[in-house]
Amino acid sequence: MSTNNQNLAMQRIAKLVDENSFMEMGSLVTARSTDFNLSAAKAPSDGVITGHGLVNGNLVFIYSQDASVLNGTIGEMHAKKIANVYDMAMKMGAPVIGFIDCGGIRLQESVDALDGFGQIYAKEVAASGIVPQICGVFGNCGGGLSVVPALCDFTFVESAKGRMFVNSPDAIEGNKVEKCDTASAQFQSEENGCIDGVGTEDEIIAQIRDLIAILPSNCDSDVYTDNCEDDLNRVCNSMAQMKGDPRYLLSELSDDNIFFEAKSAYAKNMVTGFVKLNGMTVGAVANCSEVYDLEGNKAESFDNALTARGCNKAAEFVQFCDAFAIPVLTITNVNGFKACMCSEKNLAKALARMTYAFANATCAKVNLIIGEAYGSAYVVMNSKSIGADLVYAWSDAKIGMMDSELAAKIMYPGANAAEIAEKAAEYDKLQSDVTSSAARGYVDLMIKPEDTRKYLIAAFEMLYTKYVSEPEKKHGTK
Repeated sequence: MSTNNQNLAMQRIAKLVDENSFMEMGSLVTARSTDFNLSAAKAPSDGVITGHGLVNGNLVFIYSQDASVLNGTIGEMHAKKIANVYDMAMKMGAPVIGFIDCGGIRLQESVDALDGFGQIYAKEVAASGIVPQICGVFGNCGGGLSVVPALCDFTFVESAKGRMFVNSPDAIEGNKVEKCDTASAQFQSEENGCIDGVGTEDEIIAQIRDLIAILPSNCDSDVYTDNCEDDLNRVCNSMAQMKGDPRYLLSELSDDNIFFEAKSAYAKNMVTGFVKLNGMTVGAVANCSEVYDLEGNKAESFDNALTARGCNKAAEFVQFCDAFAIPVLTITNVNGFKACMCSEKNLAKALARMTYAFANATCAKVNLIIGEAYGSAYVVMNSKSIGADLVYAWSDAKIGMMDSELAAKIMYPGANAAEIAEKAAEYDKLQSDVTSSAARGYVDLMIKPEDTRKYLIAAFEMLYTKYVSEPEKKHGTK
């Protein structure tokens, strides 16, 4: 590689790792094929830098593609180098971080290059659930290569030059790039459910460093990834006012207000991300009805209803947490399902997937009910019925079949307004009040909003040694 272009690939690595910690592997590897005048001199290192380094003292394995070498295309040896990174990472129990800037498959190597694609896919699947996989897309990532970031656990796309697509915008019938740039970072982050963050190169690398500091290194690592200097009994004021946008609530609960959100632009009515509780990494899944901007102004609002995209987003996140024994906190504030044609086409399967994820997970699971918790939507949001270890609720939460006024109208058709109001109040007291659920054992403890942090810390510390024996089966089908 030329010095300038080597720096392009190496600079990303240098920004990521701790100073002077990167050790390159396979620097002398070159393409074997000589067809169509392809020679080693034209493919130094076969267009990808591989090696290992430290991020905040944590071992990571890295590959970084260089678009200046044959446009960063993947050939036989290029793929073998990436596969070797995965082999080493699984042996050492360390995360894999890939930087993609690639023109796709190398045409000069034909089936050897195709086999290389398959090798990378296979290694990603083998590593799934063993070590975290993180990807940064800084250039082109199209066609079959788009499977690579989709198989990763977390993916980030550079806002200006990052391009991720299966089919290019102009190849989609009825579309042109000028009409809708389906390969852009914004479109992909909002529509395909694979992208966790968008930003400049420096912002993405900073986010990856933060993520590495939060996550356990492998499926056998400890979830206590940090020391806590924050007050464990800290009173969290204004919690009740934050329940519409759980991002603020989760930040307030967390040690030093740390909250790392995943897939922030996708399915905004369901929030997923990581918090810290007494130094322990905890995955959070929360219903969201409001989004506020940095100035504190309401930017968007949603019904307290589950959507297909939100359920799929939650299911994937819970499965990741369970694979790495990361405890899961759910914050429930939901009263039903989204009623529209699009949801009706996809919602049942998505609900099944989320229900399966919660019920199948053996990690520690705590559900906090902060508002409404009605009907089947409440049940599938990590209720005690499908396996939550502990369920806490704020004292003004409502838990039941449905809104009391609607229930009264159904039970007493033809009643006048006064009778409906009377029966609704009676139904609310007997069926929807949180004390009724607590009396039946569906809620373990009623807490004040301002005391939430200390109770959650105590809950997850108690559940730290949780062990559940797995049933004798190969795997489930969802």
